[in-house]
Amino acid sequence: MEEEIEIRSGFCRSNSIFYSKRKPLPLPPNPSLDVTTFISSRAHRGTTAFIDAATGQTLTYAQLWRAVEGLATSLSSMGIRKGDVVLILSPNSIHFPVVCLAAMSLGAVITTTNPLNTAREIAKQIADSKPHIAFTTPPLLPKITAASPSLPIVLMGPTSTSTPHANIVTTLENMMKTEPSAKRVRERVEQDDTATLLYSSGTTGPSKGVVSSHRNLIAMVQIVLGRFRMEENETFICTVPMFHIYGLAAFATGLLASGSTIVVMSKFEMDDMLSAIQRFGATYLPLVPPILVAMLNNADAIKGKYDLRTLHSVLSGGAPLSKEVIEGFVHKYPNVTILQGYGLTESTGVGASTDSLEESRRYGTAGLLSPATEAMIVDPHSGQSLPVNQTGELWLRGPTIMKGYFSNEEATTSTLDSKGWLRTGDVCYIDNDGFIFIVDRLKELIKYKGYQVPPAELEALLLTHPAILDAAVIPYPDKEAGQVPMAYVVRKAGSSLSESQVMDFVAEQVAPYKRIRKVAFISSIPKNPSGKILRKDLIKLATSKL
Repeated sequence: MEEEIEIRSGFCRSNSIFYSKRKPLPLPPNPSLDVTTFISSRAHRGTTAFIDAATGQTLTYAQLWRAVEGLATSLSSMGIRKGDVVLILSPNSIHFPVVCLAAMSLGAVITTTNPLNTAREIAKQIADSKPHIAFTTPPLLPKITAASPSLPIVLMGPTSTSTPHANIVTTLENMMKTEPSAKRVRERVEQDDTATLLYSSGTTGPSKGVVSSHRNLIAMVQIVLGRFRMEENETFICTVPMFHIYGLAAFATGLLASGSTIVVMSKFEMDDMLSAIQRFGATYLPLVPPILVAMLNNADAIKGKYDLRTLHSVLSGGAPLSKEVIEGFVHKYPNVTILQGYGLTESTGVGASTDSLEESRRYGTAGLLSPATEAMIVDPHSGQSLPVNQTGELWLRGPTIMKGYFSNEEATTSTLDSKGWLRTGDVCYIDNDGFIFIVDRLKELIKYKGYQVPPAELEALLLTHPAILDAAVIPYPDKEAGQVPMAYVVRKAGSSLSESQVMDFVAEQVAPYKRIRKVAFISSIPKNPSGKILRKDLIKLATSKL
């Protein structure tokens, strides 16, 4: 077997599997282990776990684990048992992780929902996941009660006496003060038990509940720790939402195992983020591409106003960065390394990453396969697995792959095969050195007269135009061609760019079937919290006028 694996690419000729080139992953053999216990038992020298960026309030590691124990005891005395679902509807806060860790330590299942969701969307998720109890903040209380009038609620954060409500059972503050009890019911939690039920962003269809096990989260924690070579006292700014896999995986759980300090922002404001880096001496800044681009575009003003000397790495996830963005950023912030990552909710946020600036300079790459992760590139038409430098659908297998979609057998069997391979829906190729390149989403390819046009490729091209600030490309129905590529374009301030100029710019640089055949100007491109373009919203907008 060994000799058949190509050292450079990780490709094995005999079974067409790509193997990870990263160091193997030490995974705990004990089957009875929950992720909270795994994290809390890791030795480190850290003292401060969380800092609230707005108030400066801190939670030390000692206080954190004491609060987790108290809350677990309190939840247990309320009758919360293994397998019961606990819903969190809250912006980022230093207590969000306390709820996650306490619930998971009991074997209860965490489900999160986006504070921007409507009561109708939240009601759908509640109907699907059937939570026993919900944690929310006073401003979001009306949404939960509209979504589910009878769900018991625990209030998080500062509560005024003016929020009496029939369903409020207590406050998080009270629960965390509970004396940890040796007498509480302790059920055995297995690594294979469910830990989280996160709803995937559903950029292509209705969102589905992704079932992840303690084993999945433990493997993800090990990958996160191995990836960031932690020196003493690293400080991370948490700009990404904790209800999202990236935020939950890294900030609510993973990084705690290393003793890092996490500075939590409840909502994203560019100036707040920059002043937090300066105030707390942050070393790592995780973000989504739109924020990184904004830091690049305003670099001179930012450096004039803020001292970012402590910052040594930015971590970008959500979408690959272009050469222009990477080089521009490195030029403006020469002491900062750009690291990129690729993962899905279905793979616990893990899949591929670049772990050095040199690796990130393989422009357009999602990185090398994560440790312990295997890949296949599969031709979507023939089902044939493909070798190096051939484009097909990326399939992943490894310890972070989800158990399946919640009570959705059909969706599970069409995404996970019997051998444990996850069909990612991403069209990719893997090069001679094992770097993964994502070409597009399988479902989002535009079908023009039988040709497949990747919107992401046209978007990247449009962004190179000096008068274009942002762009999105969608399929537009066409009698003759089936679909034609249509561009939504955000012009830079003061630009008078015309529709025909946009079309000509693209036509000069692509094959005829890839040309943009319709253009509309828009003030901003709708995106989800992780920076992915919400193409289905734009498709609705474009076709509503038909």
